[in-house]
Amino acid sequence: MKIHIRNGRLIDPGTGMDAILDVFVASGKILAVGEPPAAFQPDNIIEADGLVVCPGLVDMSVRLREPGLEYMATLESEMNAAVAGGVTSFACPPDTDPPLDEPGLVEMLKHRAKNLNQAHVYPVGALTQGLLGEHLTEMAELRDAGCVVFGQPDGMIANLRILMQAMQYASTFGFSVWLSPQDMNLAHEGVAHDGEVATRLGLPVIPVCAETIAISNIILLAKVVDVHIHLCRISSAEGLAMVRAAKQQGLSITCDVSINHLHLSDMDIDYFDANCHIIPPLRNISDRNALRNALWDGTIDAICSDHAPVDEDAKMLPFGQAETGATGVELLLPLTLKYGMEMKRPLVEVLAAITNKPAAVLGIDAGHLTPGASADLCIFDSETYWKVTADALLSQGKNTPFLGMEVPGKVRYTLINGNIVYQSKL
Repeated sequence: MKIHIRNGRLIDPGTGMDAILDVFVASGKILAVGEPPAAFQPDNIIEADGLVVCPGLVDMSVRLREPGLEYMATLESEMNAAVAGGVTSFACPPDTDPPLDEPGLVEMLKHRAKNLNQAHVYPVGALTQGLLGEHLTEMAELRDAGCVVFGQPDGMIANLRILMQAMQYASTFGFSVWLSPQDMNLAHEGVAHDGEVATRLGLPVIPVCAETIAISNIILLAKVVDVHIHLCRISSAEGLAMVRAAKQQGLSITCDVSINHLHLSDMDIDYFDANCHIIPPLRNISDRNALRNALWDGTIDAICSDHAPVDEDAKMLPFGQAETGATGVELLLPLTLKYGMEMKRPLVEVLAAITNKPAAVLGIDAGHLTPGASADLCIFDSETYWKVTADALLSQGKNTPFLGMEVPGKVRYTLINGNIVYQSKL
C-alpha cells in the first residue's frame, strides 16, 4: 500500500529532525521524506495537520504473559495495547510460565506474534534454566530461535560463579546480558523502599543497598569478562552514581528506567495502593529526582514502560501480598511527554528515550525515519489530553498507579511495515 502522510510535524530523534514535512510510504518502507517521489500515487492519504509524526516507539520491557499466564493477559490483548500506545517494537522478558529457556517456546511465541501482524516482538532469552540461577541455558540455540539478548528479570543470580559463567558464554558469542540489579538475599520478602513511609505503614523493606551491592558485583565481573551489560530498571541515586562511574571508566554498560519511577516515589504508596507495588520499589523523592536528571547526562540510556498486566483479584489483596507490576505500554508515550514537559526538554530529545536509544540498546534496526527503513510510525496529537481509566486501556491488565490522571498525547495512527494497524476512533 502507498501512503502519503501529509503536513505533519516530523520528528526523527536519530537525526535531530524537527520540521513540517510529508512522508511517503510504499511496499512497507519509508520511500521518501519531504518531496514526493516521481509518479507517486497514494492509495491512502493521512492528514497529519497538528500531529506529530515520529518513529514507532521501542519499549524495552513488555510482558505478554504468554505462555502460561493467560489469566493475567493474552498475547492478542497486549499486542493490541502496544499498537494503541504507538509501540511498534518491544522486548519481551523471559519470565513466562514456563520461562523462555528453550528454543521451542521462543519459536512458538515468535510465530504467534507474527500471525497477529502487529508489533515486532523481540524475546529476551532466559540466562539460566527455569530462571533458577543454577544452570545456564543454551544461549546460541535460543538466539537462533529468535532471542536478541539474554536476561535474568526481577533479581540477581545469587551464585556469582554462575553469573560469571553466563557472562563468559555471552561474551563468546557477542550476546548482551540484561540483569535486574537486586540482591535477592537483601531484598528477601521486602515490598517497599526502606524509608519513613514503609516504617509508618509497617511494610517489609528493600534497602537501596540491595541494588548497589548487586550493581557492584556486576561491574566487578564485567571488568573481568568483556561483555556488554544492560541494567534493567535502575531505581536509586546511589545506583546511578555507580553506573555513571563505570561508563566514565569505559565499561560497556547501559541502563534503563521505568516510566513509573520517573513520576512516582514511595509517598505514592500511602493508603496501601497496591498498584504501586512494583519491583524495584518506588524510592524516595531524591532518588526520583536523580533519575529524572540522569537521562540528560547520558547515565540512563532509555525509558521503558515495564509493562506487567496483573489479574484484578491479585491486586485487591493487601499491599504486601498483592502481585507486583503495573500495566504501562499504553502510557509510555503520554507519561514520557508529561515528564518532558515538566523537565522543559525539547520534544526531539524526549522522544529519543523511547525510540532510537532503546533500539540501539536492543541492537535492532528501528526508531528512525531514514528512507528505506521499515515504515514503523507513530502519529500522535501532543496537545490532546485524555483520562486514564480502565475502559480507556486495551490491555487486559488495568493495574496502574495513574488511574484517574489526565495525561497528554493521544495516538491517532500506528503504522507497522507500512500498514495502518491502529487508528483512533476520536
